[in-house]
Amino acid sequence: MKSWFIGRHSFLGVVAAILAVAIDQGQKYWALYIHDIANSGPVDWTPNLQFVLVWNRGVSYGMFQQETEFGRWALISFRIAAVVLLLAWLARISTKIGAVAIGLIIGGALGNAIDGVLYGAVADFFLLHAGDFSWYVFNLADVAIVAGVVLLLYDMVVNKEPQTHGSS
Repeated sequence: MKSWFIGRHSFLGVVAAILAVAIDQGQKYWALYIHDIANSGPVDWTPNLQFVLVWNRGVSYGMFQQETEFGRWALISFRIAAVVLLLAWLARISTKIGAVAIGLIIGGALGNAIDGVLYGAVADFFLLHAGDFSWYVFNLADVAIVAGVVLLLYDMVVNKEPQTHGSS
């Protein structure tokens, strides 16, 4: 019988997820408690990159902002459900690149879910801007999610074999 959550490359994906969560949460701990960005204020790292603190009570790009406890826990539940579905996909992925990609997405989702549990919102820090153009404020969990999606797309284009194992 095939396991729902353990596959050929699951270990690789789980390692990628653990690393993504550890790096994300480590950076957030440093920013919030060691650097104390809430009291020290924004820092210009380069002319186009600023280190700031924004509490995001929604999802990516600040969409679906939730100010209630119900909304907060609904978003946390959504992130956890996404992780469970991604773990099932990870068990069926047939490539190492795909496993790392899904692991990065899982790690990013978990990093942001942890923020929701601990703080009631996701801590975002990095602001890219050029002239009047300003990108949304993001964190390393968001970077892991985007990197995972890019790797998945790359894997789908480059890999000529089917993406999942058979049901044997």
